[in-house]
Amino acid sequence: MGCKEELEAYLRESEVPFQVQHHAVAYTAQEVAAAEHIPGRMLVKVVMVLGDGELSMFVLPAPSRVDLDRAAAILAAKQARLAHEEEFAGRFPGCEVGAMPPFGNLYGVPLYVDKSLAQDETIVFEAGTHTDT
Repeated sequence: MGCKEELEAYLRESEVPFQVQHHAVAYTAQEVAAAEHIPGRMLVKVVMVLGDGELSMFVLPAPSRVDLDRAAAILAAKQARLAHEEEFAGRFPGCEVGAMPPFGNLYGVPLYVDKSLAQDETIVFEAGTHTDT
């Protein structure tokens, strides 16, 4: 089962309503928001962080940035940095690199979600490909 199909099954099992949208290839959050004709704040982005060498997934509104000092504190790590694609590509089988859905729990990756996302009734995120949200 591919990344997108696994995600859809997970959402169905969790009884979370969702719609899959197909769009032109988009590699950045800004490109995805433009392709979906939505404001960037509705789009959720995934940022992979290494804290003392351990991989974690941070999920936040697309216009936001990860504060690496705060990430280190959250992770109880001495230091944190953005992970390079080659450091996490193999952790998300079936997903295109850079298009992982914001569900690290499905892949055994610790997940940290910006609490501001709980205020949104609807969010948009990449569904494992650069053409599906």
